[in-house]
Amino acid sequence: MAYATAKHTHKDSIPVVDLTSLRNGQDPDSVAAALHAASQNLGFIYVKAHGIPDTTIDTARRSAFAFFRQSDEEKSDVLISSHHRGWLKPGASKMEDDAKPDLKESFIWGHQNANEQLLKDHSLRGPNQWPAAVPSMEQSAMAYFEAAHDVAHQLMRGFARGLNLEENFFLRTCSQPLSRASFVYYPPQPENSGENQFGVAPHTDFGVLTILCQDSTGGLQVEDKDGNWIHAPPIDGTLVVNVGDLLCRWTGGAYKSTPHRVVNTSGQERLSLVLAFDPDPDTVIDANEIPGLSTSENSITCGDYLQWRFAKAFSYRTNSKR
Repeated sequence: MAYATAKHTHKDSIPVVDLTSLRNGQDPDSVAAALHAASQNLGFIYVKAHGIPDTTIDTARRSAFAFFRQSDEEKSDVLISSHHRGWLKPGASKMEDDAKPDLKESFIWGHQNANEQLLKDHSLRGPNQWPAAVPSMEQSAMAYFEAAHDVAHQLMRGFARGLNLEENFFLRTCSQPLSRASFVYYPPQPENSGENQFGVAPHTDFGVLTILCQDSTGGLQVEDKDGNWIHAPPIDGTLVVNVGDLLCRWTGGAYKSTPHRVVNTSGQERLSLVLAFDPDPDTVIDANEIPGLSTSENSITCGDYLQWRFAKAFSYRTNSKR
C-alpha cells in the first residue's frame, strides 16, 4: 500500500500575485487583472504582501497546537455544536458518500461581536466555544480571523474590479457574515493506510472564498485542468487563496472551484489556518446580475446553499443532538 501521488508543480501552474498595489490603492486594476486571470484558470492563487503580521500567525499557531495536543477527553469540552463551532474530531467529516472519513481534526469559530447571542438567523451562526485549558486561544484566534477577513475583503474588491464591477459588488451584504475560520490539524499519515486515505479527501470548497495559511510541512494537492494531481507546496510569506463553489456559481462558472486534497506524507504534524469567507446568509447568489455573465441555475441565498452542503458533509449535523 502507498500514498496517493501527485506531480511536482511547474512554477507557473499556480500564480503568485502581489497584493501591495491593491491594498495601498496605487494600482488596484493591475492586481485585479491578475486575480481575474488566475481565477478563470485553476482557481488557486498564492498571494504575497497580504498584510497579516507574522506575529499574528505565529501566536495563532501556538494556541492551536496547545489545543490539539490535549487528550480527546479534554478537547471534548468544546465538542462541535449545532452551530458548527468548536472541536470537530477525526472522522467527523466526509467529502463524498463513498470516501473514507478524513483523518483531520478541526477547531472552528466565526464572526463574533456584542450581539452574537442574538444572531439566530442561520444554523451556521452561533456563539463561539473557547477551551478553558487554552486561555490564549480566543484572543489569538479572533486576531487571526479579523486579519484574514480583511484580506478576503481586499480580494473580493479585486475580483469585482476584474469583472468590471463596482468595487464593493460582492460586499454589499456583509455586515453579519457567515464566514468561519478553523485550525485544521493533520496527524502524520501512515503509508500503509493506502492511496484512498486522505487527511482531507478530494473536494471543492463550499463557500465563496477560502484563504489558507500553510505551515512548512506540505501535503496540499490540487487537480489541474487535465485531471492530474499536482503539489501546491508552501511558499514563505504567502497565503493560498482558492475560489469556492459559491463564487464559481456567482460568476456563472467563469471562476473555477477546483478539487483539492491533503496527503500528509511528512511523518510530522501538519497545521493549517483557514478562513472560509461568506457574506450575510440572505445574500442572493445569481450570475445573471453580472453584465456579460449568465447561468441557467436558479438563484439561491448564501445561507440556504451552505446549509444544504454542510448537511451532506458533516455527520454530526444529522446525528448529533448538541
